[in-house]
Order: sequence, then structure tokens, then C-alpha cells
Amino acid sequence: MMSRLVKFIIYTSISVLVILVALLVFFWAPDKSVAELEQWQLPDSEFVEVEGMQVHVVQSNLCQDLNSKTLSEPVVLLHGTSASLHTWEGWATALSNESCVIRMDLPGFGLTGPYVKESIDYTSDNYAAFVTQVMDRLQVSRATLVGNSLGGKIAWRTAALYPEYVEKLILIDSVGYPATPKQVPLAFTLAKYPALAPILNYVLPRDVVRKSLVSVYADDSKVNDALIDRYYDLALRQGNRQALIDRLQEFDSTENQDQIKGLTLPTLVLWGAQDDLIPVENATRFHQDIRNSQLKVFDNLGHVPHEEDPVATVRAARQFLVGEKLD
Repeated sequence: MMSRLVKFIIYTSISVLVILVALLVFFWAPDKSVAELEQWQLPDSEFVEVEGMQVHVVQSNLCQDLNSKTLSEPVVLLHGTSASLHTWEGWATALSNESCVIRMDLPGFGLTGPYVKESIDYTSDNYAAFVTQVMDRLQVSRATLVGNSLGGKIAWRTAALYPEYVEKLILIDSVGYPATPKQVPLAFTLAKYPALAPILNYVLPRDVVRKSLVSVYADDSKVNDALIDRYYDLALRQGNRQALIDRLQEFDSTENQDQIKGLTLPTLVLWGAQDDLIPVENATRFHQDIRNSQLKVFDNLGHVPHEEDPVATVRAARQFLVGEKLD
């Protein structure tokens, strides 16, 4: 007679199998090639080769005249986890009349996709090296680095490791210090389990993307269909889902944080007070530890304030870039 334990194992296995089949049937979402995602290229998009990758980059018109003495230092914009260069659309438009503005899809995200060399890990060290390689490829010797979340950590790590490349920093809800999130984007939570990779690489419920965006915005009404479509489509870029899983295994918010105190370059710290992922208290820590820094907190914005309200946030950035003290 079949034991209760054996029955339990059989029933559990069947239940799991049914769930897996249901996921594959209802949420099947295979990878897409760059060609299939062509709608997310911008009119001035280009692909430059770095470490065997075709890196998706957008440069503003003034980047064609980098030797002009009338231009300020170029501005390089670095997005956060699961975002893309599109997150900076408002900032790029506002800054492009006075600066060379460069934005890129970091490895593992957007149209750039994963590292071609599997031996390269998704660490902040490697991302910092990547930023300098792109700058070299574009013949940009020095720039202001602007980064949100993961991009913020990449920015300050680049300044710490390669100070000759960085004129100023703008850190927006940046990774750097320990943080206890009030809520974590659902996609991040799922991707932290490598055992789920065989499933996550073939399914992607659109609602997971929606809920992840709602968790990083303060105003849920701004999470519209167009925004969800962009994040959803670019997550399907071939290799991006596995790259996210790999990157989250490397994530360590406390790594190298002592280097922050060694930074002396002009720095602007921008933060959304409604950030549920990295608390606003961390903004104060950046401001205290970077001697030559200013701090601006936006009461009604969340983890991606530059995307949620580009007008207000870029206004503060422009003041900083021209040497003005913020209000």
C-alpha cells in the first residue's frame, strides 16, 4: 500500500508540473533579437563595439564638436537595473543644447544585451571599466557622470578607480550603503533565485513588469502602458533575463563603500523621499561622506526621480553643472 509520504511526493510533483505548464502556456515570452526590437532604437541611436559587444549608444548633436572651448564637460548618463538609456529622455533633451550628452545601455540591459565574454562578471568594477572603454571609443577623455541606482554605484566607482575620467558626479538614489527596502521590485525578487532561471528565461508575465515599476514610482498613475511596454520589450532582448539573474548574484550594496569617503570631486546627490528601495537616509550618508557635495531631496518622488519628474530633477542638475549652489 502506497505510503502517505510517497503520495505526498507524487501529488506535489504533479502540482508543480501543472504550475510550470500553466506558466509556459499563459506567459510564454521567448527572447527577441535586436532586429525584432528595432522600434526601441532612437533616430540618433548607434552601436559601437566594446569588448566584442555592440553597445547601444545615443550622443547629442554637440558631441560632434567636443574640442569647442565654449562647451561644458560632456555628460554621461548611466541607468539602473533593468532600465535602459530611454530612462534619460527628459534629461537628454533638456541638457543637449549646452552639453554633449551621452547615454548608453549597460551590459545586460536594453539593446546592448549581455557581456559576450562569459568570463566577465556583472560587478561594479567591470561596469566601471566598461564606462571608460565606451568613453575611449567615443573619444571622450573626461565627463560628468550621472547615475541612478546601480548606475549611481557605477558612477562613483568609476570616479574612485579612474579619477582621470570624471569631472563631476551626480548620484540619484544610488546604491552604495546598506539598505533595508520597504519593498523590492517583484522581478528582482524572482531573478535572485538561479534555480528559477530555466523558467524565467522563457516566461515573463507583463503584470510582473507593471508591479515592479509601481514599486519604484511614487505616483502610480505615471506607470502607463507605454512605459510598461518599453520595460517589458527590452527585458526580452536576447540574454537579458539570464544577465539579470547573473547580476543579482553579484549585487552587494556595501562593497567598497569606504571609497566613497575618498571622493573629493564636486558631487550632487539627488533623491526621491518616497524611495521604497533605497531609503532617503542613504542620501544624507552620501552627502556627509563626500566632502564637496550638495544634496537635493524631492518629497514626492520615488526611486527613479529623473524618470518620474525629469523637469524638476534636471533643473537641479543644470544648476549644479553650471556651478550654482542649489536652493
